[in-house]
Amino acid sequence: MTKKINKSATARPVMGRTEFILAALVLFAWSTSWIGVRLQLGVVAPEVSLLWRFLIAGLFMFGFCAVRGEKLSGFSGRDHLFFAGLGLTLFCMNFVLFYYGGLVLVSGMLAVVFALAAPINVIVQSAVLKRPVSWQVAAGSIVGVLGVAALFAPEIIENGYGHISGLVLATFGTFFFCTGNLLSARVQNRGIPLASATAWGMAYGSCFLLVLSLVRGQTFQIEYTVAYLGALLFLALIASVLAFMTYLSLLRRIGPARAGYLTVLFPVFALMISGQYEGYQWTYWSFIGIAAVAFGNVLVLWRSPHAAH
Repeated sequence: MTKKINKSATARPVMGRTEFILAALVLFAWSTSWIGVRLQLGVVAPEVSLLWRFLIAGLFMFGFCAVRGEKLSGFSGRDHLFFAGLGLTLFCMNFVLFYYGGLVLVSGMLAVVFALAAPINVIVQSAVLKRPVSWQVAAGSIVGVLGVAALFAPEIIENGYGHISGLVLATFGTFFFCTGNLLSARVQNRGIPLASATAWGMAYGSCFLLVLSLVRGQTFQIEYTVAYLGALLFLALIASVLAFMTYLSLLRRIGPARAGYLTVLFPVFALMISGQYEGYQWTYWSFIGIAAVAFGNVLVLWRSPHAAH
Protein backbone atom coordinates (compact mmCIF):
# COMPACT_ATOMS: atom_id res chain seq x y z
CA MET A 1 0.00 0.00 0.00
CA THR A 2 2.79 2.40 0.96
CA LYS A 3 4.66 1.74 -2.26
CA LYS A 4 1.59 2.48 -4.35
CA ILE A 5 0.99 5.80 -2.57
CA ASN A 6 4.61 6.86 -3.00
CA LYS A 7 4.60 5.86 -6.64
CA SER A 8 1.41 7.82 -7.24
CA ALA A 9 2.83 10.89 -5.49
CA THR A 10 6.03 10.66 -7.54
CA ALA A 11 4.08 10.26 -10.77
CA ARG A 12 2.12 13.47 -10.16
CA PRO A 13 3.23 16.05 -12.76
CA VAL A 14 5.00 19.13 -11.40
CA MET A 15 3.39 21.32 -14.07
CA GLY A 16 -0.34 20.64 -14.13
CA ARG A 17 -2.98 22.61 -16.03
CA THR A 18 -3.15 25.33 -13.37
CA GLU A 19 0.63 25.78 -13.39
CA PHE A 20 0.71 26.02 -17.20
CA ILE A 21 -2.03 28.69 -17.13
CA LEU A 22 -0.13 30.67 -14.50
CA ALA A 23 3.08 30.40 -16.52
CA ALA A 24 1.30 31.54 -19.71
CA LEU A 25 -0.15 34.60 -17.93
CA VAL A 26 3.26 35.60 -16.58
CA LEU A 27 4.89 35.04 -19.97
CA PHE A 28 2.33 37.26 -21.72
CA ALA A 29 2.40 40.02 -19.11
CA TRP A 30 6.17 40.31 -18.78
CA SER A 31 7.03 39.73 -22.44
CA THR A 32 4.82 42.68 -23.43
CA SER A 33 5.58 44.86 -20.39
CA TRP A 34 8.96 45.91 -21.81
CA ILE A 35 7.18 47.90 -24.52
CA GLY A 36 5.13 49.63 -21.80
CA VAL A 37 8.36 50.57 -20.04
CA ARG A 38 9.72 52.15 -23.21
CA LEU A 39 6.49 54.13 -23.72
CA GLN A 40 6.91 55.70 -20.28
CA LEU A 41 10.44 56.98 -20.90
CA GLY A 42 11.30 60.44 -22.15
CA VAL A 43 9.23 63.09 -20.36
CA VAL A 44 8.56 61.84 -16.83
CA ALA A 45 11.50 60.74 -14.67
CA PRO A 46 11.67 56.92 -14.33
CA GLU A 47 11.32 56.94 -10.53
CA VAL A 48 8.27 59.23 -10.77
CA SER A 49 6.62 57.00 -13.38
CA LEU A 50 7.28 54.04 -11.11
CA LEU A 51 5.82 55.94 -8.14
CA TRP A 52 2.53 56.43 -10.04
CA ARG A 53 2.65 52.79 -11.19
CA PHE A 54 3.00 51.28 -7.73
CA LEU A 55 0.66 53.75 -6.04
CA ILE A 56 -2.07 52.55 -8.42
CA ALA A 57 -1.05 48.90 -8.09
CA GLY A 58 -0.70 49.13 -4.29
CA LEU A 59 -4.10 50.78 -3.81
CA PHE A 60 -5.66 48.10 -6.00
CA MET A 61 -3.96 45.38 -3.96
CA PHE A 62 -5.11 46.83 -0.61
CA GLY A 63 -8.67 47.07 -1.99
CA PHE A 64 -8.46 43.49 -3.24
CA CYS A 65 -7.27 42.30 0.18
CA ALA A 66 -10.04 44.22 1.94
CA VAL A 67 -12.74 42.72 -0.29
CA ARG A 68 -11.31 39.21 0.11
CA GLY A 69 -10.93 39.62 3.88
CA GLU A 70 -7.17 39.06 3.71
CA LYS A 71 -5.12 40.04 6.74
CA LEU A 72 -3.71 43.57 6.45
CA SER A 73 -2.88 44.45 10.07
CA GLY A 74 -1.40 42.77 13.13
CA PHE A 75 1.88 41.89 11.45
CA SER A 76 5.03 41.91 13.58
CA GLY A 77 7.90 44.33 13.19
CA ARG A 78 9.95 41.51 11.65
CA ASP A 79 7.20 40.93 9.09
CA HIS A 80 7.30 44.61 8.14
CA LEU A 81 11.06 44.41 7.71
CA PHE A 82 10.47 41.64 5.17
CA PHE A 83 7.78 43.77 3.48
CA ALA A 84 10.20 46.71 3.33
CA GLY A 85 12.82 44.40 1.82
CA LEU A 86 10.31 43.31 -0.84
CA GLY A 87 9.48 46.96 -1.52
CA LEU A 88 13.12 47.96 -1.89
CA THR A 89 14.17 45.03 -4.09
CA LEU A 90 11.13 43.97 -6.12
CA PHE A 91 9.13 47.20 -6.33
CA CYS A 92 11.81 49.89 -6.32
CA MET A 93 15.46 49.28 -7.24
CA ASN A 94 14.71 46.40 -9.63
CA PHE A 95 12.49 48.65 -11.75
CA VAL A 96 14.42 51.91 -11.34
CA LEU A 97 17.55 50.32 -12.74
CA PHE A 98 15.68 48.69 -15.62
CA TYR A 99 13.89 51.95 -16.48
CA TYR A 100 17.19 53.84 -16.62
CA GLY A 101 18.67 51.00 -18.64
CA GLY A 102 15.71 51.40 -21.01
CA LEU A 103 16.88 54.94 -21.83
CA VAL A 104 19.78 53.27 -23.66
CA LEU A 105 18.54 49.83 -24.70
CA VAL A 106 15.54 48.65 -26.72
CA SER A 107 12.95 46.71 -24.74
CA GLY A 108 13.94 43.31 -26.16
CA MET A 109 17.52 43.76 -24.98
CA LEU A 110 16.28 44.51 -21.46
CA ALA A 111 14.43 41.19 -21.52
CA VAL A 112 17.58 39.37 -22.59
CA VAL A 113 19.50 40.76 -19.61
CA PHE A 114 16.57 39.81 -17.37
CA ALA A 115 17.06 36.23 -18.57
CA LEU A 116 20.17 36.16 -16.39
CA ALA A 117 17.72 35.92 -13.46
CA ALA A 118 17.90 32.12 -13.65
CA PRO A 119 21.63 31.73 -12.89
CA ILE A 120 21.65 34.72 -10.51
CA ASN A 121 18.68 33.23 -8.63
CA VAL A 122 20.52 29.98 -8.02
CA ILE A 123 23.81 31.70 -7.13
CA VAL A 124 22.10 34.08 -4.65
CA GLN A 125 20.26 31.18 -2.99
CA SER A 126 23.48 29.15 -2.82
CA ALA A 127 25.32 32.06 -1.20
CA VAL A 128 22.59 32.74 1.38
CA LEU A 129 22.00 29.08 2.19
CA LYS A 130 25.78 28.42 2.09
CA ARG A 131 25.49 25.64 -0.46
CA PRO A 132 28.28 25.09 -3.01
CA VAL A 133 27.54 25.99 -6.63
CA SER A 134 27.63 22.89 -8.84
CA TRP A 135 29.60 22.68 -12.07
CA GLN A 136 26.31 22.84 -14.00
CA VAL A 137 25.38 26.16 -12.42
CA ALA A 138 28.87 27.55 -12.99
CA ALA A 139 28.96 26.38 -16.62
CA GLY A 140 25.40 27.55 -17.30
CA SER A 141 26.10 30.97 -15.81
CA ILE A 142 29.21 31.41 -17.97
CA VAL A 143 27.34 30.31 -21.11
CA GLY A 144 24.46 32.68 -20.29
CA VAL A 145 26.79 35.64 -19.77
CA LEU A 146 28.59 34.84 -23.03
CA GLY A 147 25.20 34.73 -24.76
CA VAL A 148 24.33 38.22 -23.49
CA ALA A 149 27.78 39.42 -24.57
CA ALA A 150 27.24 37.98 -28.06
CA LEU A 151 23.88 39.71 -28.32
CA PHE A 152 25.33 43.06 -27.27
CA ALA A 153 28.52 42.83 -29.34
CA PRO A 154 27.04 44.27 -32.60
CA GLU A 155 25.34 47.11 -30.68
CA ILE A 156 28.58 48.06 -28.92
CA ILE A 157 30.60 47.85 -32.15
CA GLU A 158 28.08 50.00 -34.03
CA ASN A 159 27.15 52.51 -31.32
CA GLY A 160 30.24 52.57 -29.10
CA TYR A 161 30.30 51.83 -25.40
CA GLY A 162 27.12 53.78 -24.57
CA HIS A 163 25.17 50.52 -24.42
CA ILE A 164 27.39 49.16 -21.67
CA SER A 165 25.82 51.51 -19.10
CA GLY A 166 22.37 50.12 -19.95
CA LEU A 167 23.70 46.58 -19.70
CA VAL A 168 25.24 47.23 -16.26
CA LEU A 169 22.08 48.92 -14.94
CA ALA A 170 19.82 46.11 -16.16
CA THR A 171 22.16 43.48 -14.69
CA PHE A 172 22.04 45.10 -11.26
CA GLY A 173 18.26 45.39 -11.65
CA THR A 174 18.13 41.62 -12.23
CA PHE A 175 20.20 41.07 -9.08
CA PHE A 176 17.67 43.06 -7.03
CA PHE A 177 14.85 41.01 -8.59
CA CYS A 178 16.55 37.76 -7.55
CA THR A 179 17.13 39.06 -4.02
CA GLY A 180 13.43 39.93 -3.87
CA ASN A 181 12.57 36.37 -4.95
CA LEU A 182 14.49 35.02 -1.99
CA LEU A 183 12.77 37.43 0.40
CA SER A 184 9.38 36.49 -1.06
CA ALA A 185 10.05 32.81 -0.38
CA ARG A 186 10.95 33.68 3.22
CA VAL A 187 7.75 35.72 3.61
CA GLN A 188 5.59 32.89 2.31
CA ASN A 189 7.38 30.41 4.58
CA ARG A 190 6.28 32.59 7.50
CA GLY A 191 2.66 31.86 6.56
CA ILE A 192 1.88 35.40 5.42
CA PRO A 193 -0.84 35.60 2.73
CA LEU A 194 0.60 36.31 -0.71
CA ALA A 195 -1.81 39.18 -1.48
CA SER A 196 -1.10 40.89 1.85
CA ALA A 197 2.66 40.66 1.38
CA THR A 198 2.37 42.04 -2.16
CA ALA A 199 0.18 44.95 -1.03
CA TRP A 200 2.57 45.94 1.75
CA GLY A 201 5.59 45.40 -0.51
CA MET A 202 4.13 47.81 -3.08
CA ALA A 203 3.34 50.32 -0.31
CA TYR A 204 6.92 50.27 0.95
CA GLY A 205 8.21 50.35 -2.62
CA SER A 206 6.15 53.51 -3.25
CA CYS A 207 7.66 55.10 -0.12
CA PHE A 208 11.19 54.33 -1.32
CA LEU A 209 10.35 55.73 -4.77
CA LEU A 210 8.94 58.91 -3.20
CA VAL A 211 12.12 59.43 -1.15
CA LEU A 212 14.33 58.71 -4.19
CA SER A 213 12.36 61.20 -6.31
CA LEU A 214 12.65 63.90 -3.62
CA VAL A 215 16.38 63.32 -3.15
CA ARG A 216 16.96 63.56 -6.90
CA GLY A 217 14.80 66.70 -7.12
CA GLN A 218 12.40 65.22 -9.67
CA THR A 219 9.17 66.93 -10.73
CA PHE A 220 6.02 64.99 -9.87
CA GLN A 221 4.36 65.21 -13.26
CA ILE A 222 2.23 63.03 -15.51
CA GLU A 223 2.41 62.90 -19.29
CA TYR A 224 -1.18 63.26 -20.49
CA THR A 225 -0.93 61.20 -23.66
CA VAL A 226 -2.79 58.03 -24.63
CA ALA A 227 0.50 56.11 -24.94
CA TYR A 228 1.80 57.10 -21.50
CA LEU A 229 -1.48 56.70 -19.60
CA GLY A 230 -2.29 53.44 -21.38
CA ALA A 231 1.18 52.08 -20.55
CA LEU A 232 0.78 53.24 -16.94
CA LEU A 233 -2.50 51.37 -16.45
CA PHE A 234 -1.21 48.26 -18.23
CA LEU A 235 1.98 48.21 -16.18
CA ALA A 236 0.18 48.91 -12.90
CA LEU A 237 -2.69 46.43 -13.23
CA ILE A 238 -1.45 43.73 -15.62
CA ALA A 239 2.35 43.71 -15.40
CA SER A 240 2.43 44.51 -11.67
CA VAL A 241 -0.69 43.24 -9.89
CA LEU A 242 -1.68 40.32 -12.12
CA ALA A 243 1.84 39.26 -13.15
CA PHE A 244 3.45 39.52 -9.71
CA MET A 245 0.60 37.74 -7.95
CA THR A 246 0.69 35.05 -10.64
CA TYR A 247 4.47 34.72 -10.59
CA LEU A 248 4.72 34.56 -6.79
CA SER A 249 1.93 31.99 -6.75
CA LEU A 250 3.80 29.94 -9.37
CA LEU A 251 6.95 30.36 -7.28
CA ARG A 252 5.15 28.79 -4.33
CA ARG A 253 3.75 25.93 -6.40
CA ILE A 254 6.81 24.82 -8.36
CA GLY A 255 9.76 26.56 -6.66
CA PRO A 256 12.12 29.30 -7.87
CA ALA A 257 14.27 26.98 -9.99
CA ARG A 258 11.45 25.67 -12.18
CA ALA A 259 9.77 29.09 -12.29
CA GLY A 260 13.09 30.37 -13.60
CA TYR A 261 12.54 28.45 -16.83
CA LEU A 262 10.21 31.26 -17.87
CA THR A 263 13.23 33.52 -18.24
CA VAL A 264 14.35 31.29 -21.12
CA LEU A 265 11.24 32.33 -23.06
CA PHE A 266 11.00 36.04 -22.15
CA PRO A 267 13.83 37.23 -24.44
CA VAL A 268 12.51 35.41 -27.50
CA PHE A 269 9.03 36.92 -27.26
CA ALA A 270 10.34 40.34 -26.20
CA LEU A 271 12.82 40.55 -29.09
CA MET A 272 10.09 39.47 -31.55
CA ILE A 273 7.89 42.31 -30.24
CA SER A 274 10.86 44.69 -30.28
CA GLY A 275 11.58 43.80 -33.90
CA GLN A 276 7.96 44.54 -34.81
CA TYR A 277 7.52 47.84 -32.94
CA GLU A 278 11.00 49.23 -32.24
CA GLY A 279 12.86 48.30 -35.39
CA TYR A 280 15.21 45.84 -33.72
CA GLN A 281 17.26 44.12 -36.43
CA TRP A 282 17.81 40.39 -35.99
CA THR A 283 21.32 39.20 -36.90
CA TYR A 284 23.14 35.89 -36.57
CA TRP A 285 24.56 37.31 -33.31
CA SER A 286 20.97 37.61 -32.07
CA PHE A 287 20.30 33.92 -32.68
CA ILE A 288 23.66 32.87 -31.21
CA GLY A 289 23.08 35.03 -28.13
CA ILE A 290 19.50 33.86 -27.55
CA ALA A 291 20.51 30.21 -28.01
CA ALA A 292 23.41 30.58 -25.56
CA VAL A 293 21.27 32.33 -22.93
CA ALA A 294 18.58 29.64 -23.25
CA PHE A 295 21.10 26.79 -23.09
CA GLY A 296 22.83 28.39 -20.11
CA ASN A 297 19.52 28.68 -18.27
CA VAL A 298 18.65 25.06 -18.99
CA LEU A 299 22.04 23.98 -17.62
CA VAL A 300 21.50 26.03 -14.47
CA LEU A 301 17.94 24.88 -13.87
CA TRP A 302 18.21 21.24 -14.93
CA ARG A 303 17.71 18.79 -12.14
CA SER A 304 18.15 15.03 -12.24
CA PRO A 305 15.13 12.90 -11.29
CA HIS A 306 16.75 12.27 -7.91
CA ALA A 307 17.36 15.96 -7.15
CA ALA A 308 15.33 17.77 -4.57
CA HIS A 309 12.35 19.75 -5.73
